[in-house]
Amino acid sequence: MTRPPRAARPDPASMTRSTCPYCGVGCGVLIGRDGAGEIVVKGDPEHPANYGRLCSKGTALAETLGLEDRLLAPQIDGREAGWDEALELVARRFTETIAEHGPDSVAFYVSGQLLTEDYYVANKLMKGFIGSANIDTNSRLCMASSVAGHRRAFGTDTVPGLYEDLELADLVVLTGSNLAWCHPVLYQRLVAAKAARPEMRVVVIDPRRTATCDIADLHLAVASGGDAAIFNALLAEIARRGAVDRAYLAHVTGFDAALAAAEASDPAMSGVSNAELARFCDLWIGTEKVVTVYSQGINQSSSGTDKVNAILNCHLATGRIGQPGMGPFSITGQPNAMGGREVGGLANMLACHMDLENPTHRAAVQDFWRAPAMPEAAGLKAVDMFRAVGNGKIRAIWIIHTNPVVSMPDADAVRAALRGCDFVVVSDVTARTDTAALAHVLLPATAWGEKDGTVTNSERRISRQRRVLPAPGGARHDWRILAEVGQRMGWRGEFCWTSPAEVFAEYAALSGVGGRLGVDFDISEYSEISLPDYAALEPFVWPQGPGRKGGRFFADGQFYTPDGKARMIAVTPRAPVSRISAEFPFRLNTGRTRDQWHTMTRTAKSARLNQHLGEPYLEIHPDDAARVGLEAAGIARVASADGEALLRVYLSDAVRPGEVFAPMHWTGETASAARIDAVVSAVTDPVSGQPESKATAVSITPFQARWHAFAVAGATEPFPKSRYWTKVRSATGWRMELAGDAAPEDWVEEARALFSLPDAEVATVIDAARGTARIAFHDAGRLLAAIFVGPEPISLARSHIVNKVGGENAPIVLAGRPGADAPDPGPTICACLNVGLNQIRRAIKSGHALTVAALGEALGAGTSCGSCRPELANLINRFSQPKAAE
Repeated sequence: MTRPPRAARPDPASMTRSTCPYCGVGCGVLIGRDGAGEIVVKGDPEHPANYGRLCSKGTALAETLGLEDRLLAPQIDGREAGWDEALELVARRFTETIAEHGPDSVAFYVSGQLLTEDYYVANKLMKGFIGSANIDTNSRLCMASSVAGHRRAFGTDTVPGLYEDLELADLVVLTGSNLAWCHPVLYQRLVAAKAARPEMRVVVIDPRRTATCDIADLHLAVASGGDAAIFNALLAEIARRGAVDRAYLAHVTGFDAALAAAEASDPAMSGVSNAELARFCDLWIGTEKVVTVYSQGINQSSSGTDKVNAILNCHLATGRIGQPGMGPFSITGQPNAMGGREVGGLANMLACHMDLENPTHRAAVQDFWRAPAMPEAAGLKAVDMFRAVGNGKIRAIWIIHTNPVVSMPDADAVRAALRGCDFVVVSDVTARTDTAALAHVLLPATAWGEKDGTVTNSERRISRQRRVLPAPGGARHDWRILAEVGQRMGWRGEFCWTSPAEVFAEYAALSGVGGRLGVDFDISEYSEISLPDYAALEPFVWPQGPGRKGGRFFADGQFYTPDGKARMIAVTPRAPVSRISAEFPFRLNTGRTRDQWHTMTRTAKSARLNQHLGEPYLEIHPDDAARVGLEAAGIARVASADGEALLRVYLSDAVRPGEVFAPMHWTGETASAARIDAVVSAVTDPVSGQPESKATAVSITPFQARWHAFAVAGATEPFPKSRYWTKVRSATGWRMELAGDAAPEDWVEEARALFSLPDAEVATVIDAARGTARIAFHDAGRLLAAIFVGPEPISLARSHIVNKVGGENAPIVLAGRPGADAPDPGPTICACLNVGLNQIRRAIKSGHALTVAALGEALGAGTSCGSCRPELANLINRFSQPKAAE
C-alpha cells in the first residue's frame, strides 16, 4: 500500500505521558506535536497496561480534539451567561430546593469519564455537605453487578488479579466479553501470549459468535441469561470430581449451600449441549492456572450479581484466586469506572471503599470531612433516580459527562422526566447531546487533553491524565466547578483546593483512615504528595499504604468480611425478566461496536472511526429475517413495550435464532430513530440495581420504505428530516443514509433544502418511472453535495463518492462508481490505515496474501492496533476458498 508522507514524528522524550480516555484497560499514551505542529498521539511503550499498543480509537485521539461543537461558555435557558451568574444560579436553586423539600430532593448523576479528583469533590459535596446519598454514576449501567458480587463474596469491591495473569494462565475463559472489540489492547496481549504458548487454551462464552471467537478453542453459544447455569454446572462437577481445595475452604463459608444450589440447577438452562458443557468442565477443572474474565454480558442482567457470584464460587471452591495466572477478573467498561467505585461514586458506597451503612465508617468520613450531615442509608440508584425525577421526588439534578437520555433503559421515559424536572444542570464538553438539550443550565467543562488528574484501570492501576492543551473559551475543570458551587452554598473552607494535586492528597489521606479501619483501599503513601511529585506521578497499583503495596489479593485467604472469610453464595439461575411472547417473540442484545464509544460525542468526530460500521444496525439470523419478511440491507422496526427503533438489517448466522443484536451508540444527533435504549426495558438486578440491557423481548417488522438514499455533503452540516436517517462525519464533510415512507414531489428541491444549497448549480439523472434520482450540486464544477435515490437500498461505491466531495468535474460522480483506472477501496475494514474490503479481496485473490501476516505486509491492515485481525482472518477464509471443479 502506498502511504502518504508524514511530518516528522516527535521524539518520545519530548512528549507528555497521559492515559487514554476510552475503556477500562487504561492504556498509556504519549502526546506531542509533529514537525508541522499538529498533535500526535501514540502508545506509551513503558506503560504497564499496554506497552505501546493502542486500539483504533486510541490511535485516532488526535482527530477528536477539534472545537467545532464545543460548549465554550455557560448557558442559562439557551442564552450565553457568565460563570458567576451560572454558578450563583446553580447554588441558589439547589439550596432553595433542599430548604423546601429536603436533601433527598436533589441528585447528582455522574460518569466514569470523570477523573478521580472530580469524582471525589462531587461525592464529598453530595454525601458530606448536602447530606444525601443521591449521587450515582453511569457505572451503574455497566459494573454495579460486579461491585455487588465482589462485596458479597469478598466483603469489599476488589479485583484480585493483574493483567499479566491473562498471559500467565494456561486457560482463559472469556464470558460476557467481546474482548476483541471492547477491550482490544488486552485482547492483543492475550493473542500474543497464546501465540507464544500455543498450548494455552481460550474459551469464549457468548450468545454471539463475535470477533473474540477468532482465538477460541471452544465457543459456548450460551442462551440469554444462561451463564449462571454453566458455572453452577461447573461447581457441581468440581465437587463430583474431587477438585475442591479443602485447605482453602477453611477460609470460605457457604460452600455447602452453594453446592446444593448448583446441584439443583438445570444445566439445560444454559442452552449449551451436554457434550460442550463436559468439554468446558474438563478444561476448567483440569487446568490449575485458569483466569475467568467477565464483563457486560454477565453484569447487564436482572440476575447479574448472582452470575458474578456463580463465577466467584468456582474460584473460591478450588482456591484458584490471587495467584499468578489464576482468578476471576472483572473488566471495566469506562476509563475511570474503577476510580469512581473507589471514591464512592455509587449511591450505596462511601469514599475509599468504606461502607455507607457502617456507623464506624460513616463517623470516620464525617469527622475527616468535618461534614455537617451524612446520610445513613443508600441513595437512589440510576434507574430509581430518574423515576424519582419523573414523579417529582427529585426536583433538581446535576448531570455530569453522561447522556442518560440515550444510555439509560426506557430512555424515552428518562427524556420525559428531565423535560418535567424543575431544574436540570448539565456539565459537558458539548451542547450537542440529547441530554444537554433539556438543561436549564449548561456548564462548559474541559475535555481530555485539557485537564489534569488520575484514573484507575481494571487491574487497580492508578495513572495520570495530563494536560497538553489550554482550556478553550470559558471551559473549566469539573473539580473546580463543583468546588465553586460548594463554596457558594456556604462551605468555603471545605472546598478551597487550588489544584487537583491537593484534591488527590486529601483523597489519599482519607484512604489512610479507611486503611486503619481495615479497608483494602489505601493509598495513604501519597497523602502528602507535592505538586512536582504529582506532576511526575508514575502508574501504580493500589494499595500503597503502610501495610501493603500493590500485588494480588486473597491467595492468603484473608478477606474483608466481619469474620475474615470469603462467602460462597447459593445461586439459583433465573431467566431474564422480560418474557418472550407472541407479541414480542425475539430477545434483544445490545452492546458496542469496534470503533465507536458510548454516544459518539468523541469518536464520531474522527472520520475514519465512522467508516467501519457507520450506521446503526440489527444483526439477525437469516432464518428469522425470512420469517418476518426482512431482507438484507432493508430497514427493521424493533419495538418493545417501552419504545422502538429503526435499524439497518444485517443478516448473520453469528447470532442465535430468536436473538438479535443492536449497537448502543446512536443518538438523536446522529440518527432519526436509533436510540436503542428507548427499546430496552428498565428491569434491574434486585441487588446491584444494574439494568438488564441484553435481554428485552421485542417484535421485529419491516419498515416499508418507499425510497432509500445515500447522500454526501461538504463542511456545512445537513439536517435531514426523513423518517429514517443516519449521519456521520466523513473525510470530506458528511455522509448520510436516508429512507422514507412518502416521496417528495420534487427531489431537486428536497435536496436543496437538505443541503442548504438554494442557488447551487445542479446536475441530475432522474427517472421518475423507476423512482430513481441522482443529483449533484456544484460550484463551477466543484462538487458540493450529492444524493442518490432509489426504491431499494442503494448499492454504490460509497468511499469513492465521499472522496469526490470538493473535487472537480462534479457530474462524473453521478455514475456512482469509479472508472477502471481508479479502483474503489470498498468499505473500511482497517480503520487505522484506511484499508478497504475491495483492496483486501484483491490481495487475497492474488494468492500472495493468504495469512493475516501477509495481508499486513501487503497492505498494512492489522499492523497497527490489531482490532481488525479477526475480520481479516474471516475474509481470508471467505475469499481464498477454491472453486469447485466444473
